[in-house]
Amino acid sequence: MSEELDSSTMDFLEEMPFTTVEIKVDYGITDTPRMNSKIYSEENEGSRKDQKKKRKKKCKDFQPNYFLSIPIINKEIIKGIKSLQNEVIQQDKRLAQAMVSDGSFHVTLLVMQLLNEDEVTMGIDALLELKPFVEEILQGEPLIIPFQGVDTFRNQIGFINLAEGDHINSLLEIAEVAKRTFQAKGILAGENRSFKPHLTFMKLSKAPWLRKNGVKKIDPEFYEKFISHRFGEEILYRIDLCSMEKKKQSNGYYHTESSIIVGQKPIGIQDLINEALQRERMYRKSKVKQIKELLLKPEIQAKIRRELFEGRLTHCRDQVNNVDFIATLT
Repeated sequence: MSEELDSSTMDFLEEMPFTTVEIKVDYGITDTPRMNSKIYSEENEGSRKDQKKKRKKKCKDFQPNYFLSIPIINKEIIKGIKSLQNEVIQQDKRLAQAMVSDGSFHVTLLVMQLLNEDEVTMGIDALLELKPFVEEILQGEPLIIPFQGVDTFRNQIGFINLAEGDHINSLLEIAEVAKRTFQAKGILAGENRSFKPHLTFMKLSKAPWLRKNGVKKIDPEFYEKFISHRFGEEILYRIDLCSMEKKKQSNGYYHTESSIIVGQKPIGIQDLINEALQRERMYRKSKVKQIKELLLKPEIQAKIRRELFEGRLTHCRDQVNNVDFIATLT
C-alpha cells in the first residue's frame, strides 16, 4: 500500500464515527508534572523521543481500508434523508455533488486494515466469531436504532444523529467487543478516539472544487428544518465487512466481503442463501490456508521430495525392465 491514502479511502475516513480525539493518548501527554529542565535526565528525554517515534510510526502505518457496517435499509429513513438532501440542495445547488449516494447509507462500527487476501480471510473469520457475542449482548431482543436530528463535524460533514436511549450503549458495547475480536486475530483495528455512531448524508470532501468556489462549510440554516426531525427506526439485523477501496455494488452499497445476520428481523430466503454461501466460501478458504501452511513445513517438503525421488527411481527401473524384456523377445 502506498504511503498516501487514495482519495476514496481518505474520503471515507473523514466520516468515521469518532469525534473526540484523545490527545493525551495520541501525543503521549500525561498528567504528571514535568520535571525541572536542569534535572531532566538525557535518558528520560531519549525514552520520551523513542515513544513518540513509535506512536507516530504506528499512526502512519495504520491506514484503514475496511470497516464494519450496519446498512440502512428502512425506506422511511431513506426517504427522510432524500428530503433532507433536497432541502440543502435547494439552498445551494452546488452542494448536490457533496451528497452521499443512494445505497451507501450506513452506520460504521469499526475500521481496520487488511492488506492482503489472507488478512481479509482473517477479517471474515473474526466477523463470524463476532456473531455469538453480538447475540449475547442483544439477549434475544431486537436492537431498534432511532434516528433524530441533524448535526455536522466541523461544518464539513453532515450527519443524522441517533436519538438518545439505551440502544446507544448497546451499539457502544457491540463496537467494543468487535474491536477486541478483530484485534485478537492480530488485525489492526479501531482508533484511540471516542466512538459516536451516526449516519452521514453529505460531506464537502466529495467535491473538492466547492472550496475553490467559496463553499467552505455547511451552513446550519440549510438543514434548520430538520434539526429535530424524526427520520425513523432501523432494526439491527446485519453487520457487513466492507471495503473502502474496492468498486461498489450496482445498488451503490460498498463491496462486501462477508456478513453476519443477527437480531430478530424476519430473514428472507436470499439472506439465508447468502449466509450459507459465505460460510461455504469461508470453509473452503480455511482449507486452502491449512494446505498452504502444511506445504510450508520442512518435514512435509522433505517427504514430498523423497516420494517424488522414489517415484522417479521406480519409473526408471520399470523402463529398464521393459527394455530387457523386449531385448529378450528379439
